[in-house]
Amino acid sequence: MKRLCVLVLVLLGLITSGVSPTYASSTVTDKDVRKALNDLDVALQRRQQYIKTRQNRIDTLRSRLKTGTSRADSLEYILAIGEAYTSFNADSAMAYLRHGIERAQGHMLTRMTLLYGTQLSLAGLGNRAIELYGSINPDSLPTDLQVAYYNGARQMYSYVASSFADYRVFADSMNVLALESQQNLIRLLPKDSDRYKINLGEYYLLTGQINKARVVLAELLENLPRENNLRARAAHMLHQIASAAGDENLSTYYLAQSAISDISSATLEVLSLQELGTRMYSRGEIERAYLYLTTALANAVECHASSRMIESSRALPLIEQSYRHQEQQMHKRSYVIIIILIVLLLCVAGALAFVRLEMKRMARLQAHLAEANRLKEVYISRFLSLCSIYMEKLTHFSKMVERKLSTGSTAELLRMTKSGRFIEEQSRDFYEVFDDAFLHICPTFASDVNKLLRPDAQIELPPGTRMNTDLRILAFMRLGVDDAARIGQMLNYSINTIYAYRNRLKARAISRDTFEADIAAIGS
Repeated sequence: MKRLCVLVLVLLGLITSGVSPTYASSTVTDKDVRKALNDLDVALQRRQQYIKTRQNRIDTLRSRLKTGTSRADSLEYILAIGEAYTSFNADSAMAYLRHGIERAQGHMLTRMTLLYGTQLSLAGLGNRAIELYGSINPDSLPTDLQVAYYNGARQMYSYVASSFADYRVFADSMNVLALESQQNLIRLLPKDSDRYKINLGEYYLLTGQINKARVVLAELLENLPRENNLRARAAHMLHQIASAAGDENLSTYYLAQSAISDISSATLEVLSLQELGTRMYSRGEIERAYLYLTTALANAVECHASSRMIESSRALPLIEQSYRHQEQQMHKRSYVIIIILIVLLLCVAGALAFVRLEMKRMARLQAHLAEANRLKEVYISRFLSLCSIYMEKLTHFSKMVERKLSTGSTAELLRMTKSGRFIEEQSRDFYEVFDDAFLHICPTFASDVNKLLRPDAQIELPPGTRMNTDLRILAFMRLGVDDAARIGQMLNYSINTIYAYRNRLKARAISRDTFEADIAAIGS
C-alpha cells in the first residue's frame, strides 16, 4: 500500500510538472545563453586536463594502497578507490570493489557491497543489482550505513529505470522504488547538508512541487562550486523545470551549467551534454551538436557505463546526421574556397598578362626612345657636319673675296657672283648632305611617299639619284618645316615655286585632304 501511494505521487508529479502557474519567467537572455555555451566549449577544450587530474588522484590512492601497513587501511583505500572510480570508470570501480568484498567483513563489507550494487546497475546488470540490494535489510543497519543503502538504492533504481525507459510499466515501478529510497534518505540526512538539499529538491520535483523544488535547487546551485557534481545534478533538474515551463533560454542555460560541472569534475556518466547536443541540433548549431553528442558518447564508452551507452547510442542517428551536415558544409566551404582561389588565380594570371603586355609596351617605348635618341644624335651630327662644311666654305669664300679685292680683280669677282655658279655649287653640296642625312633617318622615304600617290603619279628617280626636289620638299614637311618661305630659302627656290610643287604633289595624292598629315606620319 505504501509503494502504491508513492507511485500515485510520482505519476501526479509527472502530470503536474509541466504546469507551473506561479513559475516566474527567466531573466536569462540570449547573451547569457551564448556565454554559458562558450564557457562549456572552453571546458570541453580542457576535458583531458580534468580527466588527468582525477586520474592522478586515483593513482595517488592506488600508490597508498600498495604501501598500506594494515588490513583496515588497505580496505579503506580500496573503498576510496572504488568511490573515486564511480561515474568515471565502472569496470575499474567494480574490479576494486570485488577485490575488497572478498577481503572485507562487517560494516566495511556492507559499504563495499552497496557501492558495488550501484556500479552493477550502471554497467547494465540491473537484475543482479536489485537482487543484491534485496538481500540486505536496511532496518538492521546503523544510521551511516542506512544513508549509504538508501542513497545507493536511489541511484541503482534510477539507473535501472533509465535503462528500461521503453518499458514504461517496469520503469515506473523502478522510479517508485527510487522515490521511496529517496524519502528514507531525506529522513536520515542532516538538514543543513548539501546532499539533503539536492535530494529534497529532487523529491519536490518528482512529486510535482515545482516551486519548492526550484527554490531549493536554485539556492544550492548558487552556493556550490563549479566542479561539484551535486551542482551538475541541481542544474539538470532546474533545466527540467524550465523546459516544462517552456522557457527554452533558461532550460538551455541550466543544461550548459550542468554540463560544465560534469566536465570540470571529470564525471563521465552524464546525460546533460547529450541532451544539450540534441537541442543544439534542433537549433541548427550543427558543429556544436556534433561536438557535444560525440563527447557524450565518448564519455559513456570511457566510463564503461552500459546504461549510459545505451542512452547515448540513441543519439547516434543525430551524430551521423550532424556529421553528414557538417561534412556537406565543409564541402560547400571547400567549393567556395576553390572557386575563390580560381578567381584569384585568374585575376593573378590576368594581372601577370597585363604586366607582361605593359613590359612589352615599355620595352617598345624604350626601343622607340632609344631610336629617337639615336636619330637626334644623327640629326645633331649631320647638322654639325653641315655647319662645319658651310663654315669651311664661308672661310674659303672670304679668303677668295679678300684676294680678289687685294689684287683689284673686282670685275672678275662681280662676274662670279652674277653667274650664280657659286650658289649652285653650294646648293648642290647642301642637297647632297641633306639627302644623305635624311635618308639615313628615313631610308624608305621614297617608297613610303609613293604609297600615298596614285599609281599613275608615282615619283620615279633617275638611276643614281637619291632624292629630287619633290622628295626634298616632302622631307622638310616630314621634319615639321611647313613654312614655304623657309623651305624656299633652304632649297634656293621662291615661295611661289614651293607652293607650285606642293600643289602638284597634293593633286597626285590618293587622299588630297589628308596628304600632308600622312606625310608627317611616315616612319612614326
